Amino acid sequence: MQRVCFQLQVRADRLAEYRQRHQAVWPDMLRALAETGWHNYSLFLRDDGLLIGYFETPSLELAQQRMARTEVNTRWQDEMAPFFEGLDGTTPDQGFDRLTEIFHLEDQLAQGTDDAEVV
Repeated sequence: MQRVCFQLQVRADRLAEYRQRHQAVWPDMLRALAETGWHNYSLFLRDDGLLIGYFETPSLELAQQRMARTEVNTRWQDEMAPFFEGLDGTTPDQGFDRLTEIFHLEDQLAQGTDDAEVV
């Protein structure tokens, strides 16, 4: 399972509405996300508009392709795009900046790092 973390920048003048929109995401959008491989999905928003997203998926490429084929995603991306800075014509679900994972507790524990120094 891939762990995907990404960032986007929400426009300062749209922060309140962006928060409100995510209090009750359309039920068909929620189902589409789950059915196309976006699992354990969370969004975190800083007061200056920095948005951090995290989800797990068997394949990021496949999850994005499957979502792109849904009608609800087309509507959602069209409505959400104006909330973001710097997308340059791409949709938020395709234009995010992916962050590189550098540490995962369970992976290191599974590698048997019992001899690691505890500080």
